[in-house]
Amino acid sequence: MMLFTPKNNKTNILSIFVVATFGLHVFTILLLMFHSSLLKRLSGNLPQSLVQLVDGRAITVNSQQNLERNPETIRRFVGETMTMMFTWSDKQPPQTVWQTTSELLTGDIRRKVQAEMSQAIPKNVLVNPVGAESVLLVRSISQPEKIADGQWQVEIAANRLIFAGYNNKNGEAIPFNKKIFIRALDTQAISIPNPQNPLDSAIYRLNEARLEISNICDIKDNNCSKKMMEVQK
Repeated sequence: MMLFTPKNNKTNILSIFVVATFGLHVFTILLLMFHSSLLKRLSGNLPQSLVQLVDGRAITVNSQQNLERNPETIRRFVGETMTMMFTWSDKQPPQTVWQTTSELLTGDIRRKVQAEMSQAIPKNVLVNPVGAESVLLVRSISQPEKIADGQWQVEIAANRLIFAGYNNKNGEAIPFNKKIFIRALDTQAISIPNPQNPLDSAIYRLNEARLEISNICDIKDNNCSKKMMEVQK
């Protein structure tokens, strides 16, 4: 019987080695699967980023895809852009306002909006611009409706008040009810603002949202919405 003992021992060691190796492979596969699921979960939860503001404060924000924007960011961009674009005076004439704010629009609609701005100015103001003023009073801005990746539309209800001169205390109210189409920009060069020009500083702050207005239509113009939808397809 002693003659068979070494052989049996070798067989048992080999069996144990095979079982241990198999178990190690199974453990490795399970570990890889766990890591894979963990990476997927982490990729779905984008890390937070530290943002240092100009005034020295630091805040933590959630990372977002380049084409994603918070609805309030879109609404604020539209409200402030429209207010700035249609608010002017004899000290800051429409031409100056237009030249500065036009960079917030796509090149395709700049001429269209400029023409609308000119048509909305009363003739008596064009003849005698001294003391003339225009103010846009926003009543409401709808929640953004997504029409494509990185593109939305909102509806704005507002009134334009145009004062013809210093002696005209009652401004002429012109309804401004429009559909505004906005799109996100992946990258955009932002020029350093002139600190002595408040309008430049305001444009710089709006440009930080990486948004631009791609079209402006009358709120009742359903064909405009359909055309924009077809362009996105």
